[in-house]
Amino acid sequence: MADKVYNVLFLCTGNSARSILGEVLMNHLGGGRFRAFSAGSQPKGVVHPAALELLSSVGFLTKGLRSKSWDEFSRPDAPVFDFIFTVCDNAAGETCPVWPGHPVTAHWGIEDPAAAPVDEQAEAFRRAMHYLLNRISLFLALPLGSLDEMAMRRKLNEIGRGEGATAPTGASQ
Repeated sequence: MADKVYNVLFLCTGNSARSILGEVLMNHLGGGRFRAFSAGSQPKGVVHPAALELLSSVGFLTKGLRSKSWDEFSRPDAPVFDFIFTVCDNAAGETCPVWPGHPVTAHWGIEDPAAAPVDEQAEAFRRAMHYLLNRISLFLALPLGSLDEMAMRRKLNEIGRGEGATAPTGASQ
């Protein structure tokens, strides 16, 4: 029997920076056990150039990356997700589509590197990638097959409160 491949969706409002970084990192680090996607509630339509530059500079392929709407993943032919992570506080506060399969969700908020002053963006993008790399690494180390849903939710929320965490709009830390 083949090992299960888990589908993961990273959500952010604009789908131009943090969610794109999450998609690329998960696809790379997941070693074929995970298939990651990203989307936004109000996609910018383009991937932020600083995200593409950073990913390219560390050896990741960027061809085919695009900013897309979460509506694309609520269609009948869309992948069924096992996990959904919001990486921006605005997306965490929005009413999401109803996702088939009842995926486990968590908020992994990180400051928007695209909002940094232009002369600080490169460092802001490196920092965001560092935080995502840490969270994804912790996630990948979890014994997914042996955790019940409640334990899984607790662990994923703990990961989301790690270094660099932000709070969803209206929430307190």
